[in-house]
Amino acid sequence: MRFLIFGDVVGRMGRRALQAALPELRCELRPDIVLANAENLAHGLGMTERTFQEVIDAGVTLLTGGNHVWDKPEGVELLRRPDSLVLRPANYPPGAPGVGWKTLSVDGKNVLVVNLLGRVMMKDLVDNPFRTFDEILSAHGTNASVVIVDYHGEITSERNAFGWYGDGRASIVYGTHTHIPTADQRILPKGTAFVTDVGMTGGRDTVLGVDPATAIPQHVTGIGKRFTWPETGVAWIHAIVADVDAETGRATHIERIYREVTIS
Repeated sequence: MRFLIFGDVVGRMGRRALQAALPELRCELRPDIVLANAENLAHGLGMTERTFQEVIDAGVTLLTGGNHVWDKPEGVELLRRPDSLVLRPANYPPGAPGVGWKTLSVDGKNVLVVNLLGRVMMKDLVDNPFRTFDEILSAHGTNASVVIVDYHGEITSERNAFGWYGDGRASIVYGTHTHIPTADQRILPKGTAFVTDVGMTGGRDTVLGVDPATAIPQHVTGIGKRFTWPETGVAWIHAIVADVDAETGRATHIERIYREVTIS
């Protein structure tokens, strides 16, 4: 099986870039499933019905989330839907809207997709993601040929630790949240394809998607300005493509994907 995975899709530029690039990437790579992180879809914070539908219509199979997935009421309602195509991190305490895992079917094989939120330097009070993964795997992993984890976290060491923790039990573990792609994609010894951060899809000439003019002042004066998110210009598209042997659940290939498009 082949999986095309995008990190955080940021704002209008990210959505337009995905819409522009995904048809060609689908034709070139022929993935069975396309995943993307949705926590920054709507002007950088959360998602709305419209922004959600735009990326689904572009060809994304399932969206994962993170700590900003709650930022807009429409996004929370999307999570509440019985057949929602958006996950939120599974390790939020019981009672949080939505679910943190979903099983997809490809040619009779089950693919378990899990979304987790890191705890180091994150403000949200969530349960232990490592133990949550164990619980999900114990309850739902038996019938899954492939297990994929979006580990949404702030710290590279925590995401690295989870990659090793999941080695041999997950087919693919990838990091999201920090928007900067890492060059450490590899297959771990027991067969898990891993990368610390996939990177973002959105404005290239920005600070993580934010206009530098509104992002820099807080670093200079200590006083933050209201962020603005550019809507035109050059967008970059960061993704990974990974192949998994559906019989063994072991990854056989992982590589980074990079494209640029101009959004007007």
